[in-house]
Amino acid sequence: MAWGQVARRPIASLLSRAQQQGAQVYTSSTTSQTHLLSNHFPQNGMLHRRFSSEVPASEQMGLIKQLRERTSAPIKDVKASLVSCNWDIEEAQKDLRKRGVILAAKKSSRTAAEGLLAMAQDEKRAAVVELNCETDFVARNEVFQYLASSLAKMVLSVQDPGKLVFPFAPAYLENMSINLDHPKLSGETTVRDAVTEVAAMVGENVKLRRGFMFSTAGHGVVSSYLHNCPRPGLGRMAGLVTLEAEDSSAPLDALKRVGSSIAMHIVAQKPLFLSKDLVSAAALENERDVLRTQAEKSGKPPMAMEKMVEGRLRKYFEEVVLLEQKYVVNDSTNIKTLLNDLSKEVGSKVTIGNFVRMEVGEGIESRPEEADVPQATARAA
Repeated sequence: MAWGQVARRPIASLLSRAQQQGAQVYTSSTTSQTHLLSNHFPQNGMLHRRFSSEVPASEQMGLIKQLRERTSAPIKDVKASLVSCNWDIEEAQKDLRKRGVILAAKKSSRTAAEGLLAMAQDEKRAAVVELNCETDFVARNEVFQYLASSLAKMVLSVQDPGKLVFPFAPAYLENMSINLDHPKLSGETTVRDAVTEVAAMVGENVKLRRGFMFSTAGHGVVSSYLHNCPRPGLGRMAGLVTLEAEDSSAPLDALKRVGSSIAMHIVAQKPLFLSKDLVSAAALENERDVLRTQAEKSGKPPMAMEKMVEGRLRKYFEEVVLLEQKYVVNDSTNIKTLLNDLSKEVGSKVTIGNFVRMEVGEGIESRPEEADVPQATARAA
């Protein structure tokens, strides 16, 4: 009897302790659960998404798609901004722009030799600008093409500089205001900021490199030709030429027709000078030296060698002088004869005022230090 009472006390004590410990564990667990839930449900009752794992995968993909459509930024950057902004798409869009400015600055030293030429013109003037990027893939980007076209239209709308041929570097435009009516761009901003914004979107170095404004002073036309056009007003090679008639009553339709074909000829044949009189003395002397060296190897008498030099010099003029070149549309005639025939057709003497040929990326690889200086072939009569 006494033994049974003694034996029951430890058992009762153990049960009591177990119940107390169980209650303590339950209370601790409840407190812990309450603490964890309070992190996710603040006092205002709003749910805050703090980790990407809290957003369903399908919703994550939807947000990434939306932000990419808004900004055209690379998917990697889009996702990084969304994660850092707790999947708040508006904040992520702001973050992308901040990131973009920094990334664009880092990439600004990389070579940008691809891109497009954009052209805009009216009856008396034409403007062409070169916008560069690093790859032809970005040159096909719709936002990049929109910016290039907008820059050319803006140049045409600015005050006439008072020159028939006006080459300009980026500094001429960078601080000017431009209104970009595009859902993925900022609207009204400066040219410099617009270029930076597009660079951030496409993830490459984007550069406004150079441009030309062309106009005709008298009774004439400005004609143009673009080659490799992804869309109207854009291309990789461009030719511009002005034709002027002495008689102000001469019909301009014929000048426009012939001017367009001469602009195409300029792109194809790459003339360096308008006439023989305008060939620089340095270029002429350099060519003579080359031809004399070639003639001396023939072993012929000096008189014969001199005739060889003069004959080959005429061939050189046919290669580099626009008026002496064989017409690309009909090689049985040259540009000088083509203009004489046009003069007879309109009843007034017609002359070429100026011309320019541009090609995307020309001179960048070999002479990067001059990449920001206009380097097109432009010659005046």
